Amino acid sequence: MKRFWKILTTIFVLGLVLVGCGKSNSSSSSSQKQTTVKIGVVGADNRVLQAVAKKVKKEGITIKIVQFSDYNQPNTALRDHDIDLNLFQHQYFLNNWNKTHKADLVSIGQTIIAPLAIYSKKITKISQIKKGDTIALPNDPTNEGRALQLLETAGLIKLNKKVALPTTRDVTENKLDLQLKAVDAAQTASSLPDVAASVVNSGVAHDAKLDPKKAVYTEKVDKQSQPWINVFVANKKDKNNATYKKIVKAYRTKDIADLIEKLYHGSEVPAWTQKF
Repeated sequence: MKRFWKILTTIFVLGLVLVGCGKSNSSSSSSQKQTTVKIGVVGADNRVLQAVAKKVKKEGITIKIVQFSDYNQPNTALRDHDIDLNLFQHQYFLNNWNKTHKADLVSIGQTIIAPLAIYSKKITKISQIKKGDTIALPNDPTNEGRALQLLETAGLIKLNKKVALPTTRDVTENKLDLQLKAVDAAQTASSLPDVAASVVNSGVAHDAKLDPKKAVYTEKVDKQSQPWINVFVANKKDKNNATYKKIVKAYRTKDIADLIEKLYHGSEVPAWTQKF
């Protein structure tokens, strides 16, 4: 009888040990909690950000991509804390938006430069633009100014040199009497059948399946490009957020630079690899 109770006691103790081990293993497997970070974007091409998401998943970070249809929405959503970060704008756009909306969103890391390009369904080179032709431009203040500077570089117009970010009112010479038509940035590609040419942002061009190799004229990437570098943007209180910094660090790596070059062939350029 004593032997029976001894065996029973041993089995009971072993059972407790096994249960304890099971709990320990379960606890360790779930010790790394996943933190979800909502990142607002404009445009449907998120292959690079998805690649970054795979990298940070191993560090306990889940990136949720939140799509917006135009440039007017993601900063408002960020300011209102509907999202945690956004990734769609360059520094100049951010500065202008903050000033206009009395906001204090901040850049927490540079990503790419996406050169503007002039596209057309009617011509194949700049010299074919003729007197009175209409050229479409994005109508938001920063991209309109940038587009005008691109037209000046292409030799089509001249601008007031004293103005850092020109508007159509700052055109000082327009020998071809070109009609400069400002439209929503998202409509610059769809307006191509109705105009001689259109200045189109890289993301809009990609969504419209425009081939960058067939662009009539493309913005050069040089030291003048620095204001146009795209940035991760956060609320000011989150500028030192450790989780967000991990996402920026995972983006600014050689494997992501190689992926950008493979996917976009120069229509998007990793800014951190450039020497200005």
